[in-house]
Amino acid sequence: MDTISGIAMVVITDKSLEEKFFVFEDRLDAGKKLAEFLKKHLEDLKNHVVLAIPRGGVPVGAVISKELKAPLGLIIVRKLPIPWDPEAGFGAVTSYGEPVINKNYLEYLGISEEEFREIVDRVKREIKRREEIYSKFTKSIDVKGKILILVDDGLATGYTMLAAIKSVKGSARRVIVAVPTASREAVNRVSREADEVYCLNVRTGIPYFAVAEAYKKWRDLTDRDVINVLKELNP
Repeated sequence: MDTISGIAMVVITDKSLEEKFFVFEDRLDAGKKLAEFLKKHLEDLKNHVVLAIPRGGVPVGAVISKELKAPLGLIIVRKLPIPWDPEAGFGAVTSYGEPVINKNYLEYLGISEEEFREIVDRVKREIKRREEIYSKFTKSIDVKGKILILVDDGLATGYTMLAAIKSVKGSARRVIVAVPTASREAVNRVSREADEVYCLNVRTGIPYFAVAEAYKKWRDLTDRDVINVLKELNP
C-alpha cells in the first residue's frame, strides 16, 4: 500500500498492483476487490453514499454498494469528444455543472467557441436522455451532507471524474474517488479536487493509457447492461 498525504488530499493505492496489466477478471471482480480495499481504509461507513458513473462504473459501483451496505445512485458524466476523433476527448461535463476542460489542449485543437458550445449542448442532450432512462430504475438519494464515494471503472485522463467531483462538491460533506485502475497523471489531477482517492492499479500510461488493459474481460456496456444491473440491485 502506498499512501500520499497532503493538505485536503489523501491518495491510497495498492503498491503490489502498480504498473501491472490485466489484474481484474471483469468489472464485477474489480468491484469486489475495490470494496475490500475500501473496507480496510474507510472509517464510519454509515454515512456513505455510492455514486457510479455510467456506463462502465455501474457494475463496479453496484458491488461496492452491496459490500459496504451503502445506497447506490448515479452521476451521469460524459466526455466532450474531439469532432474528428470521437473516441478521444478534451474535457467532460454533467447535465448541471460547468464543463471541465483541458484548456491548453482545446487551444491546440483549434476548436472555436461556437464549435465548443455545440459539442457541450449535444453531450448534455445525451446526458439528459440517459438520466430519463436510468431514473426509472434508481431511487432518489439526498446527498447533502453525506460522504460520497464516486466510482468509475477507471480513469484515463481524469477529466470525467473531475466534472463529477465539481458537480457535487458544494453539497457533499466529503468526496471520495474510488476506481480499480487509473493513470498516474489522472490520479494526480483528481487528487487536487477530491478529499480522498483510492485506486488499486496505477500505471504510468506512457505513451498512452487504456482502462481496458486492467481487465481480462472487457467490452463496452449498453444502456440495457446498466438497466439490468440496476434492476438486480433494486428488484
